[in-house]
Formats: sequence, structure tokens, C-alpha cells
Amino acid sequence: MSDFLWYGAYPAGIPHTIDPDSIPNIPAILDAAAKKFPKRTGYTNLGANLSYTDAEKRSKEFAAYLQSLPDLKPGDRVAVMMPNLLQYVVAVFGILRAGMTVVNINPLYTAREVHHSLKDSGAKAIVIIENFARTLEQAVPGTSCTRFILTGAGDMLSFPKREIVNFMIRHVKKMVPAYALPGAVNFRDALSIGRSAGFKPVDVKSSDLAFLQYTGGTTGVAKGAELTHRNMIANVLQVSAWISQRFKEGEETVLTALPLYHVFSLTATMVFTHWAAEMVLITNPRNLDSLAGECVKHDVSVIIGVNTLFAALLRNPVFKRAKLKRLKLTCGGGAQVQKVVAEEWLAQTQCPILEAYGLTECSPAVCGNIPGAPWDGSVGVPIPSTEVSIRGDGFRDLGFCPEGEDPTPYTGEICVKGPQVMRGYWKKPEETAGVIRDGWLRTGDVGHMDHRGVVYITDRKKDMIIVSGFNVYPNEVENVIAAMPGVLEVGVTGVSSPKSGETVKAVIVKKDPALTEEDVKNWCRKELTRYKVPHVIVFVESLPKTPVGKILRRELKDL
Repeated sequence: MSDFLWYGAYPAGIPHTIDPDSIPNIPAILDAAAKKFPKRTGYTNLGANLSYTDAEKRSKEFAAYLQSLPDLKPGDRVAVMMPNLLQYVVAVFGILRAGMTVVNINPLYTAREVHHSLKDSGAKAIVIIENFARTLEQAVPGTSCTRFILTGAGDMLSFPKREIVNFMIRHVKKMVPAYALPGAVNFRDALSIGRSAGFKPVDVKSSDLAFLQYTGGTTGVAKGAELTHRNMIANVLQVSAWISQRFKEGEETVLTALPLYHVFSLTATMVFTHWAAEMVLITNPRNLDSLAGECVKHDVSVIIGVNTLFAALLRNPVFKRAKLKRLKLTCGGGAQVQKVVAEEWLAQTQCPILEAYGLTECSPAVCGNIPGAPWDGSVGVPIPSTEVSIRGDGFRDLGFCPEGEDPTPYTGEICVKGPQVMRGYWKKPEETAGVIRDGWLRTGDVGHMDHRGVVYITDRKKDMIIVSGFNVYPNEVENVIAAMPGVLEVGVTGVSSPKSGETVKAVIVKKDPALTEEDVKNWCRKELTRYKVPHVIVFVESLPKTPVGKILRRELKDL
């Protein structure tokens, strides 16, 4: 890879390239951590710890269980449907160790959505927390899934805490509805069977499919992005290189509040396993007092989150009192971090939010700000072994915006090339051909690159609002409104208009009950060109979001 514009922004010591073939497969990342730090706690959840050695052993037991099933073989898909639990870590490394492919499923999905993921992927087995077994029961007919491994939330805890936690969830809180899944096996029993059977090593190649990560569910039928072991390892090494100047192997503690079934959190966990960090897995991130308490208890050095999580923590009284002496990295992704949130976070924690950019199809990281740099509204520069090109009409490279010039002529679709780019969409050759052209992944995101190689995201192509022929990008309007003292949260979308084709609609959660529509419009008139000022303003109690905090703009239209 020749020298690129953005290499000039790299701090000393960060390599321009990585070798995605230096690690044979994903389980090798865990094995290396267990060999070097055998007694180090790798994962903590619900008061229980799993050392790297234990994680390696348990994952081999689960892999052996899968090998004992006559209808499963390497290459088959196994679904995982649960929140952040120790069981998730064991199951995923076990599935990959057995040479099979993980299909992550959001446990909050409806039966229709679960059915689509199971049917489309052809998954033959699923590991699921029992709380959602009834949903699975409704989703299974018409799919290839016939093996069910069920776990209770407390199954990895020691006796008697295990029995107490599961009893409370099942019988006191009544969080496990009745279900019927013939032949279902308990997770602990599966480990016992695997322990007796013994694990038979599998030659897992870097080109093998590791994950089917379903994406695009908010804009249409979800598609399975094919992420190989090599794709994921490349991103692990790219991100590891990016943070290498600030981290110490075997000494970091990471708050993992985002769900592991989401690629952002999933890859971050692989990265910090590579660093032999301790990961504090949060099962219920909505309990902010508990979440903040875990930050303090474990004196975390890393927090991975999204804008909505950071904003919620800043308002939490427990977090406000917290003194996180070791915090050295806060990484924001999934959706743009708003300026007002970034500034408040820095003032309260003295740790700037490192904003990154990625997408499921890129495993997911593409760009990142320099660790420790203050928020500037950009997503930073391409990470090692990654090329970014801004493309216009006819797929023409628009180049970079010279210093001091208007970026508009240099604004186009962000395209990416690198070893982390997916193999394609599962069983969708036409859709794959539509997004991968000449080795470049067309992201569908709009932005520009400045004279230093720094990338700025304008918006998602499909979210763009066109008012009387003028382009309006929701992120810009959201950032302006979010800076209002009386606004807690805001989402912006376009709605049809007989006069202008589309007009701007803002959906707002109030911080100040006295806030009015006119207040918002007056504020926007000071900051935005007339056609960007919202014509429709709706006040609501909460915004519709995905599990990782992204605002569902399509649902804003109907509010």
C-alpha cells in the first residue's frame, strides 16, 4: 500500500498497515490471552468472573457439544440470541472453534424478525436465553432450526447464587413465559456433555465464514453480511494498532454496555480480548444506576458507547459523583456523537470521546479520530490498511477538499477498501454487486475528505431530505437543536410537502417543560438557512431507537 494523504496525521508508532494473516482464526485470539495471562479475569458479569483459561476451557466444551450432534458439521450456522452474559462469550468462541458460523440475533426481535434470520441463514441450532424462548417457539416453524440450547441468566454463577438468580427471574419476576421447545438442552448440560465427549481440534481457516451479521433491518429486509475470520481479525489488528500508544496489555478494564450481538460491541470485545483486558459485561444497560456503579466498582479505563448512552450517563446522579481515575478511552460509534454531549463528557470526565466510523459490512471500523484528540465533528482518518475514496456521479473520485475551500464540490459517497470489508451479502449476489464495485464498498454514506485526509460524514444517503431541490442533512439540523438548553434529545426526518416536495420534521424530547415550537424555530433560524428550519415540530416522551441507541428515523415520520 503506497503512502496516502492521511498517513501524515498518524501519531508516531502507529503502523500504516497490519498483517491480517498473522493470526490464523478468531479462537486463536482467546487462546493467546489464556496462554499469556492464564489467571487474569477476562469477563465479568452479574458478580461472576471468567478467567481467560476458564473461557478457553468452557468454549472447547461447548464446541465439543456441538461436535457431538450428528446433524451439525463445520460450516453450519448456529444462532445466538441473548444479552451480554458470560454464556454469550463461551457460546460464540465455542461455535467458531467448532468451525461453524455465528448468526447473531437481537433477543428483542419479534417472532417474524427471528424467523427471517433463522430461515435466511439456514441455522440448524440456536443458543438462547430462556426469557425469549416463547418468541423462538413462534418463530421456528418453517426453518431448519431443530436444536435448542437454553440458558438461564444465572447459569454461569456459582451455587447457590445461580439457583437464587434463576428462581427470582423465573418465579418472582415472572420474566420467563411458558414455552414448548421439544428436545431443548440446558446450557450447563451441554457443557457437561462436551466435557465428557472431548473437543476434537478443527482446522479453521481465515477464509472461513465466522459471522452472519444481519443489517439493514430499519430500511428494508435485513441482509446477512458475510464476515470471515480474516475480516474480523483484520479489524481487531487495525483497531489494536490505533490504540496501541495508550494501552497496556493485561491491565485495562472495559465497560461493555452495548449489546454483544451488535458488531460494534462484538469487535470491541475481540479487540480487548487481544489486549487481555477485563471486560465488564452489562446485561441490562437501561439500569443506569447499576451501570454507573459498575464503572466505579471496576474503575474502568475504557467505555464503549453511543451518543444516547453518554448523554444518559451525564444526567445520572451516580455517574456525576463518580471519579474514574483510570479512564483513558471513551469511544463513540453507531451514530454521530453530538457536540454538546462531547463537550459535557470532556468537562465531567476529562476524557475526550474518540469518535469512530464504521458499518457492519466493514467488521465494522473504517475511520477513527486520534486517541486523546478533542471532538471536532469529524470521524478522523482511515485506520491502518484502509483506503477511503469519495465518489461522485459515474463513480468518479472527487479527491480531497483543499484548505479553506467550500467542501460541497468534494462531497459524495464514501467508499472503502480494506481487508475488513465483508465477503458479500449471504445468498444475495445482485445486492452484493450493487454495493461492491471494483473492490470498493459503497457505504451509502455521504461526506468529504479534507486536505489532511480527515473524513467528515454529512449523512446517510437515504436519510437526506430534499426541500425544493436543496439537500438537507438530518445530522446538521439535529446538532443545532441538540445544543438548545431546553432540549434533551432530538431526531430529524423528512416528511412530504405539497409545496416543496419534502419539509423538515423535528421530533423532540424536552428538558425544559416550557419549551415551545416557536422557541425551536427561532433558535434554528439563527443557525440554519431558511429551508433547513423545521416546519413540523413534535414533542414526545421518548424517541424510537435501535438497541444500540440509533434513532429510527423512519419511525419519526409517523409520530
